[in-house]
Amino acid sequence: MLTAWRSSLGADQIRDTEIRTGLWTLRFLAISLAVTPARQLTGLGTLARYRRTFGLFSFFYACVHLLTWTWADTNFDLPFMWKEIVKHKYILVGMLTFLLLLPLAITSTKGSIRRLGGQRWNRLHRLVYAAAVTGTIHYLWAVKKDTFFPVVYFVVFALLLGYRVARSRGPAWSLRSRTAA
Repeated sequence: MLTAWRSSLGADQIRDTEIRTGLWTLRFLAISLAVTPARQLTGLGTLARYRRTFGLFSFFYACVHLLTWTWADTNFDLPFMWKEIVKHKYILVGMLTFLLLLPLAITSTKGSIRRLGGQRWNRLHRLVYAAAVTGTIHYLWAVKKDTFFPVVYFVVFALLLGYRVARSRGPAWSLRSRTAA
């Protein structure tokens, strides 16, 4: 965001802002998903307290990303925006990603955990995995040609989600049980 103040975004500042905020959305999403494996593999339980903050940073950048498109790019022209959403599947998937992140941000408080109950809250917050996939698809379809970085995000999210799947398979997959044997 500081680059906007220094006018170093480039010739198409709206597009550059959309790209940068979208990338930061994915980065913070990856960081928030990396907290659990990092905590479990290093034994640093204190990392857990930062997961919510990283998730909210991701949602913040998603809001700025969407606001840049709705305000600066389309001037809140709702009929035009609707046509663009229907016409371009990457925008449709981007909107889906935002809608997946929205309930996560709304229910990110301790009060929401109490009201929903831990199990229901955890089930709801599994939407983050779908958001990681749809956000990466949005990025991949938006860039069209240079797919290297979207594929890198796919690999990162696949590793982070794969770790969770392997971990859920039980003690045979845990790092501690393999090193103890």
